[in-house]
Amino acid sequence: MGRPGAKALVAALAMCVALAFYAVLVASHAILLIRTGTVPGIGIGVSLLVLPVVVLWWMVRQWTLAVTVQRMADTLEREGGLPRVEGAQDARGRLEPDVAEAFFASAKAQAEESPEDWKAWYRVAFAYDANRDRTMAQRSLAHAAALFRRRSPSARSATAPQE
Repeated sequence: MGRPGAKALVAALAMCVALAFYAVLVASHAILLIRTGTVPGIGIGVSLLVLPVVVLWWMVRQWTLAVTVQRMADTLEREGGLPRVEGAQDARGRLEPDVAEAFFASAKAQAEESPEDWKAWYRVAFAYDANRDRTMAQRSLAHAAALFRRRSPSARSATAPQE
């Protein structure tokens, strides 16, 4: 497992296996309740069936986003455009607040200049993360991924990995 991010991938897979097990367990109990034939049993069973559906929807959504983000990162790496910030860092290796704020201002200006550019929104997400705002980082990354997926077919094939 020498590849960067391998531990995170293993952790994500383990979490998905646990969630899938949970979904199957809840669904099987829901079916047992429905089979009782009683009105309360059927009602609770049907209500419980919603949970596995939500869990599976969430997992698919997160994996789809993760795959798209990886494709975006691969594209930026090939082009030499991965965001990198030079500046003062604290003891944990995080950017000092003033450096992170300056990086965010620059990234935000780029995104405002080119609101349909997924690369600009990727940088905004990176800047939010540098400023420790994980919620906005994820929203910006999801927006960048949506823009990335909407690119024209010719742009997609131009950045697709060559075999």
